[in-house]
Amino acid sequence: MTGRPLTGAQKVVLGLAFVPMLATGAAGGFGTFSNIKGAYDSGTALGAVAAGEGATAVLALVMLGLTMLGQSSPAVVRAGLWALPAAASVMSAVAAPDGPRTVIYAITPMGMSVSAEGMAFLARRIVVHTDGRDAEAEAKAAAVVQALAYHRARAANHPDKRIRKRSDRASWRLARKIGTGDTALGTQLLNVQRERITTGADVALGDMFAITVTPPPGPVTGGRDAVTAAVTPALPPAPEPAPAEGSVTGGRDGEDTQVNTPTPDFTTGGVTPAVTPVTLDQLAAIAGVDTPLIGEPLTDEQIVVVLRFLRYSADPPLSYRQTVAAFRESGFTGGESRIRGAWATLMAQEESPR
Repeated sequence: MTGRPLTGAQKVVLGLAFVPMLATGAAGGFGTFSNIKGAYDSGTALGAVAAGEGATAVLALVMLGLTMLGQSSPAVVRAGLWALPAAASVMSAVAAPDGPRTVIYAITPMGMSVSAEGMAFLARRIVVHTDGRDAEAEAKAAAVVQALAYHRARAANHPDKRIRKRSDRASWRLARKIGTGDTALGTQLLNVQRERITTGADVALGDMFAITVTPPPGPVTGGRDAVTAAVTPALPPAPEPAPAEGSVTGGRDGEDTQVNTPTPDFTTGGVTPAVTPVTLDQLAAIAGVDTPLIGEPLTDEQIVVVLRFLRYSADPPLSYRQTVAAFRESGFTGGESRIRGAWATLMAQEESPR
């Protein structure tokens, strides 16, 4: 997630949004001073406002400064933003002369808390927008991951069975909190999902519109076979048969033994050579990679070799789904996204001019 600068209109709107927040906090402090002054003297009222709204304003400025610097606020600061006005609310309620005004006196100091929380939240969003990172979310995610690692280790290795069970349950509760409120993580997951959908759509359309040409029956002659067409040279022509000693008459040799003459290939005008099936080892050697082994992690190049080998193991060649099914059934390992990428590479190699 990358940051973006604020536009002129955004700066104006956000600046105007801070004005009512400041006014609400100031009004809450003045109201608390007036309420307590009616029951006590001015000094007592001023001290109450300083201990309640004044201290709240200090904590609000601390949290605002840390947010603008891209740092997370300590938990004690967040707790103080509500604990101090709550104490001022109790004090104001005690100073109320009658029941109806008790409620008004009690909620007046909370204006400072709402003002401080609102300004800090807005400043945090501005930092996330401009810097591309959320310090609060990162701090929470780090704490959750650290606690999860501790509980997983304790659930696996602690000698007490009851403690292992408690840690196992705690780790599942913590697992639900991972990524909560992390906008950067959400953006990255969306990008991954978009890439997978794009790859899947490309493969599906390729399978739908691919034209499979079935070759005529008969041996492969004088050229490259289907498996090695993209990576191997043409088969050499059959060697000329050595002239036999003595005359050959009517298909028999000098000892009157019948000789099986090679079957002529009327297509190429020569003798049809025998075609040896290409093995997976040979394809890997041609591609310049180690032979893919079942059950072991494969590189992207090795996955392409395996897919090529499996695709042309049948006539006509297998489709993507059939090849993937054969890949799984053979015991090879590889993620779905890597297999799709290897298939796209294989299709690009087949479509490239040879």
